[in-house]
Parts: sequence; structure tokens; C-alpha cells
Amino acid sequence: MRADPLDATFAALADPTRRAILARLASGEASVTELAKPFAMSQPAISKHLKVLERAGLISGGREAQRRPRRIEGEALAVATGWLDRYREVWEGNFQRLDTLLEELKADEAKRTDKKRKGDKK
Repeated sequence: MRADPLDATFAALADPTRRAILARLASGEASVTELAKPFAMSQPAISKHLKVLERAGLISGGREAQRRPRRIEGEALAVATGWLDRYREVWEGNFQRLDTLLEELKADEAKRTDKKRKGDKK
């Protein structure tokens, strides 16, 4: 059975090192050596992270002479963003309804307070 691409994307994004690698690649391609510099881990460990990102379709590798630059790929992120956007719409609708309810409750409370003040003055 083949894994769901969305599962692979979110599994890859679950790791902070892989998210940091993606953040770095968002500013341009980089080699494994360049990607490994900010991390306290071996180049083979970084390579394992890169393989996870590649399998998820989040990055791709190229070849320029001896250099093998990696670059970010947008399609897998676009699919994940589309999936998240559907739920964002649901939550935004829920928050809008909650805001409306809170405004109604505040207005009711203000009316009760005004009535009570008027009753106290008599």
C-alpha cells in the first residue's frame, strides 16, 4: 500500500530540523554541506533528513559538477496548504459565530446594567 502524500508531507514537517532545512531552502538552493552547517549533527544525519523531505516531495536534488544542490519544491506544500485552508474556513466561521454571540451577550449585559441603574435611581 502506498502512503498518502499528505501524510508524508506532514510527517516530514513534524521534525524541527526538517522545517529549518526548508526555511533555509526557501531563500535558495544549497548543498548538503551548506545545509548541515547550522546543525550539531553529522552530514549523514542531515542526509537522512533530506531523504525524508525528498520522499515527501518537499525538496529535490540536482547535480552541478561535484556539487549536489537541493531546492525547495512547492507542490507538496501547496497541497498541504489547500488541505489546511479548508479547515481554516471552518474555524473562521466558528470564530465569527462566537464573536457574534459574545457581542449579543455584551449588549444584553449592558441593557440589564442600564435597567438596574435606572431602577436604583427611583
